[in-house]
Amino acid sequence: MQTPTRVKKRPYIQVFVGLAALTAVEVLVAGLALEPTLRVFVLMGLAATKAALVALFYMHLRYDHRLLAVVGGFPLLLALFMFLILMADRVIPNR
Repeated sequence: MQTPTRVKKRPYIQVFVGLAALTAVEVLVAGLALEPTLRVFVLMGLAATKAALVALFYMHLRYDHRLLAVVGGFPLLLALFMFLILMADRVIPNR
């Protein structure tokens, strides 16, 4: 039988503080008078960063086999590609 390993709390607290800081930045960006397209890009980037932190640390994907990163990362790359294609329609003016 395996003995339970001691989990260090410090990384989780650091990630929690980082997520809180990113949330504060999101609130500030939402209140700025930015062009709506730029605001969406910035907020989506912040949201993706927060999602990556949650997946890596709280879902323990950081410590799993690298194959899981490929399996989980490929659909994320496809979603990013689709998002960029759809946002290009908004950024590039109609002719």
